[in-house]
Amino acid sequence: MVEGRIEKFYKDICLLEQPFIRDTDKTVKDVLMDLIARLGENISIRRFARYEMGEGLAKRQDDFAEEVLSQMNK
Repeated sequence: MVEGRIEKFYKDICLLEQPFIRDTDKTVKDVLMDLIARLGENISIRRFARYEMGEGLAKRQDDFAEEVLSQMNK
């Protein structure tokens, strides 16, 4: 049971163990190994950026009634 939780943790946290975004059947490591085999070059990932859904989006706080009143007073 502990091994299963550790494997799930690594799949969520480690970049190479995460599913590839364009083909979720493969991991990032699988895609990297395929690319190395196809090109014949040693490739390594030096850096990456991690995004979470909704990150960096500021929620607007609009007051519709106030906006209508300001348009009417013009």
